[in-house]
Amino acid sequence: MSNGLKVLDAGPYSTIQDMGRMGYQDVGVPVSGALDKVSARVANMLVGNDRHCPVLEMLLQGVALEVQADSVRMALFGCEADLTVEGTRKFTVPAGRSVRLMKGDKVKVGALGQSLSAYLAVEGGFNLPVQLGSVSTYVRGGIGGLEGRTLKRGDGLPLVQSSADIRDEKALLEPFDYGYEQPIRVVLGPQHNYFTESAIESFLTQPYVVSGQADRMGFRLDGPVIQHAEGYDLVSDGIVSGAIQVPGSGLPIVLLADAQTTGGYPKIATVISTDIPILGRRRPGAQVHFKQVTLDQAESIACETQAWLEQLESHGTRSFAPGGVIDLEALRLENLSSGVN
Repeated sequence: MSNGLKVLDAGPYSTIQDMGRMGYQDVGVPVSGALDKVSARVANMLVGNDRHCPVLEMLLQGVALEVQADSVRMALFGCEADLTVEGTRKFTVPAGRSVRLMKGDKVKVGALGQSLSAYLAVEGGFNLPVQLGSVSTYVRGGIGGLEGRTLKRGDGLPLVQSSADIRDEKALLEPFDYGYEQPIRVVLGPQHNYFTESAIESFLTQPYVVSGQADRMGFRLDGPVIQHAEGYDLVSDGIVSGAIQVPGSGLPIVLLADAQTTGGYPKIATVISTDIPILGRRRPGAQVHFKQVTLDQAESIACETQAWLEQLESHGTRSFAPGGVIDLEALRLENLSSGVN
């Protein structure tokens, strides 16, 4: 492959994702897309891509890649890891800033820190086929991404661009709060009447833990058992990402990006759209507290989040000079106190 990235280490579960495959749930095709769409969007922002551009999603641990294009600009986001560049050049780049790499550079993303998920964006994106309006990988269905599967060692990831021009790089102006300790906000329903009042109170006040049975389809949670008031078998109905089903075990399952399109267990609540990415960063063993909000509050929070993301895209970064070039912006910010020396 002369224009791409060679996978040297694929990590435990790495796939290509974008914002998802919308409009096909009526024929049984899940939305899929990035587990943490906010971090995927920020990674794309740092390399100058549209928010819908496909990115490499890593779960639990990172990947190792070799640059086989003339040059490529990439950025990591969604975790506390660094990009470690090895080969003839050796340096590290923290998550939250872009870097231009050259042919032959080997880059590694190690442990992701507290975060379950992380995203690697490349300028121009990956040159992979669009299926049903998306490049996202849905592994259970074998569609999207690279042959519909997780990455493996030796894979070649084709790039849209064969090179990246020399220009200023981008970094976030402010530290990003990943919300590891933040309560996950939910709207009760649509079948909360299948549970006793004491069960709902317990659900909203007691901590849960992300179990080892957590994947892109959903997180099973360990914690207090939720008692059903009217049984737990329903005629299957439509389901969305964020829905919290409670099967006969009484332990909740939060459905996420690869969620099935229908479900037959009562849904006690639904995680609001703003908090799905925050939950998508919680590793197995991490605590989850739920907090109830109203539907109106959830809609208001979603509008505020969208406005914040647009503000971040327009004014949330600073440019800095690439390696080997004097960074005048850094000198101005760090050596001057008021714009006047």
